[in-house]
Amino acid sequence: MMKSSIFKYLKSVHSTHPTDVDRLIISAFLTKNKLQVKKNEFLKSFIITEEKAEENTKLKNFISVLDKEVPKFGTEELIELFEFVISPEDRIINGAIYTPLEIRKFIIKESFASKADSLTNVRVADISCGCGGFLFNAAKQLKKQTAKGYSEIFRNHIFGLDIQSYSITRTKLLLSILALTEGEDKKEFHFNLFTGDALVFDWKKAIKSFTGFEIILGNPPYVCSRHISDDTKKKLKKWEVCKSGHPDLYIPFFQIAIENLNQEGILGFITMNSFFKSLNGRALREYFQDQRLEFKVIDFGTLQVFRSRHTYTCICLIEKRKSNYIQYFKSDDLKKLPLTFELFNNVQYSSLNSYKGWNLQENNIISKIESTGISFGQLYKTRNGIATLKNDIYIFDPIDEDWEFYYLQNGSVYPIEKKICRDIVNSNKLSKIDCLSKIKQKVIFPYDDGVKPKLFSETHLKRNFPKAYKYLCNKREILAKRDNGEGEYEKWFAFGRTQSLEKMKFKLFFPHLTDKTPNYLISTDNNLLFYNGLAIVGKSKNDLTVIKKLMQSKVFWFYIKNTSKPYTSGYFSLSSNYIRHFGVCTLSEEERKYVIEEENKDELDSFFEAKYGIELQPN
Repeated sequence: MMKSSIFKYLKSVHSTHPTDVDRLIISAFLTKNKLQVKKNEFLKSFIITEEKAEENTKLKNFISVLDKEVPKFGTEELIELFEFVISPEDRIINGAIYTPLEIRKFIIKESFASKADSLTNVRVADISCGCGGFLFNAAKQLKKQTAKGYSEIFRNHIFGLDIQSYSITRTKLLLSILALTEGEDKKEFHFNLFTGDALVFDWKKAIKSFTGFEIILGNPPYVCSRHISDDTKKKLKKWEVCKSGHPDLYIPFFQIAIENLNQEGILGFITMNSFFKSLNGRALREYFQDQRLEFKVIDFGTLQVFRSRHTYTCICLIEKRKSNYIQYFKSDDLKKLPLTFELFNNVQYSSLNSYKGWNLQENNIISKIESTGISFGQLYKTRNGIATLKNDIYIFDPIDEDWEFYYLQNGSVYPIEKKICRDIVNSNKLSKIDCLSKIKQKVIFPYDDGVKPKLFSETHLKRNFPKAYKYLCNKREILAKRDNGEGEYEKWFAFGRTQSLEKMKFKLFFPHLTDKTPNYLISTDNNLLFYNGLAIVGKSKNDLTVIKKLMQSKVFWFYIKNTSKPYTSGYFSLSSNYIRHFGVCTLSEEERKYVIEEENKDELDSFFEAKYGIELQPN
């Protein structure tokens, strides 16, 4: 893994121009590996010579840093360093990221295996090639399997596209280094590497008599929808798979790749797995189900494949031929990728629901659960807690109190009138804590006591709660910075959002994220507020007790583990998007009474498994 000291050094001695960085990196690589360039004019143009004293001094210092941090500076370290020195801004905008060697080799091996009889004429492309890691290994594998020279491989078999010109330059450098390290030092190589935006790039114009690639490989850009520019959003509208939600940038690359494969082509991507369930991926799921292509998925779940990103990923191998099912494999170890496709589970396309999201794990059981009774979303309304957008100003644990005031410490100690405060709980803490009284805090609540509270006027606040008003005035500048200073609030002291302010008598609190069956706690306090976590509003305590015990059951937790969005360290989301399709089994009055009164969890688990007609393995 590249150390930050290398990046800091490069930043300190060079301009932001990529060519300066590339010269330093290439010269250091050649020096440390004792490689001489005699003919290649392109590589020569990046070599720092002794005649350039200032650059040569920087090169020697850089090599010293490398000697400490990266003693072995081989081609893999070169690939990682090229990706590593892309600016943080470009990582957000363009989604550049280093793909581990074992992932690249696996995708190439499986893609090439499907074309074993036609590799002599194969065209391999990466349509978001970054600095060329996939093309590097593809070229290397082609030489091994065809015995062709790199000059011919680069000219006829390797194709790349990237939106950044410096990435294409680095890809050319990387491929030239590959040839050099294996004894091929040509004066010039001909590359089919293009700078352009994949969303609008026309391969038919770039390649004469283009009929599609046999193989497309890669790692499409990791850019979430909120970081996509307005210009790019307009381009996304061109693609059928971008018609739902606010799609991340990786989503159209599936359609782009498939449309640029020939009739016998194969696509191999390592990419985000969020399209399985997200609203943003709904149109992509519909596209796949309409196309019904031969599709293999290796899902890494919560395993972090990329050291520099908290992302949840999968490998997709898609052949452009018809199939009735998707083949699915769940992997929790990068070193244990499937050696044979007999290890995969077959999931019928016809059993998948593009609208609800794909249940690729335990598909039969999940489908049975979802088809039982009435969906959770039809029966229950899940609420998010209040949103002050500045909890540390409004929410506090009193350090003291008297008959009239709570005392709040925030820089200084402030007395706050008790009559403007309400009890509040952070229901996210219920993943670990099992008692509401342990997590009760106070919140300054500048609203009246109505069922649907209305914000106080500033005059009323100042006259009736002068201490609270003085405190909020003291924090006014901080409150003004909510929503990046662009928020439009009813008044400057109002909460950032108006959600969940109304009085609700029967509430079932639970956390947004959990790594196990959490604590679900019922409150009948009309005035109790909550934040951060979630709550279900019910009609009665008995009503909430029934759904509480169902949500505590093995059936519900099995459903969450196999359908919900995973997070780091084995946490899963309980938000409404991921539980709304859970089928709530219909109970008779006698069964409701049994569920309410029964306290033995094992007995309840057995009861609910019988109601759903399933049998789950012991925990």
